[in-house]
Formats: sequence, structure tokens, C-alpha cells
Amino acid sequence: MKKSLIAAIVLASASFGSSAVMAQDVIGDSPQALNLVDNSAFFGDTFAADNEGNTFADQFTFTIDGDIGMNLNAIISSISGSADTGLDITDLALYGEDDVLISTGTSMMSGEMDVWSISADNLAAGNYYLQVSGTMVSDTGASFGGAMMLAPVPEPETYGMMLGGLGVLGFLARRRKAKQA
Repeated sequence: MKKSLIAAIVLASASFGSSAVMAQDVIGDSPQALNLVDNSAFFGDTFAADNEGNTFADQFTFTIDGDIGMNLNAIISSISGSADTGLDITDLALYGEDDVLISTGTSMMSGEMDVWSISADNLAAGNYYLQVSGTMVSDTGASFGGAMMLAPVPEPETYGMMLGGLGVLGFLARRRKAKQA
């Protein structure tokens, strides 16, 4: 009798635990292709109410074309009335082809307002995606938004010309100072 009662309690506990785990769904609209305009794009997602405890891992895809390497800078944020409402952004990451992790984001602020930034240097031509992950912390609707910019990596000749120009300016300034003295 005791063994049957213990087995029933264990079975009931397991079923309650599994239903709690099953209640957590992955929500979001993923993947989304970014529309790059002059190497920049806006992105984000909105979540309906009644999703407390659910998680999201939205992917925003983009392609880099050409022979010139690109530097990436992006920022995302979400704003809510308090840290107990809306959503909590838990991760921002950049992935390349074959889901290779290239860079992870940095949390700049958390709570009522979540702000994350990410950067990566010298990305070659290919397919990439930004992944924004988080959890819904209440039953209210919520959203996050972000902006991304790609900038060409300066070529070594550009640095040489800049250093040469600074040298000429220094020479002219010294010459002018010597004339005044």
C-alpha cells in the first residue's frame, strides 16, 4: 500500500512538472530577412499579451556581398513600465554560416529598460544573422526594436594617406610657428 501511494505521488509530481515545462512556448517571428538600405536596417518584434514565462529567440538574417570586409554595429532595446512587466532581453549574438557564433552582445542596461549592443569587425562576404533572445516576464504585450549598420573596413592605403596628411599638417604647423618666432 505504501509503495503504491509513493508511486502515485511520484507520478503526479512528474506530470505536474512536465505540464509546467510544456507551458513554456518559444514565441516570435523567426527568421526575418533584414532589408538593408545603404548598409543599415531597423528590426524588431512584437509579442501579444498572455505569454508570461514564454521565451523567444528571433533571428534577423542579412547578406554581405562584395570583396570588401564590413564592420557591424547594432543596438537593441525594449522599454516597459517596470522591470516586472513586458519582456527581458537575455542575449544578443551574431552568427555566420553553419550557425558559427561570431560575436556576443553586451548588456548596457537591464530592468525597466533593456539595452544591448554588439559589434563585429571585418566580416567577409556571406550570410549572417543576429539572434535576440529573451523571456516574457508578464502577461502584458511587449516589443523590442533595434538598428544595425555595416561600414566598410578601411584599406591599409587609407591609413597611409591619413598618416601622411597628418605629417604634412604637423610640418606646416611647425614651419608657421618657426616663422612667428
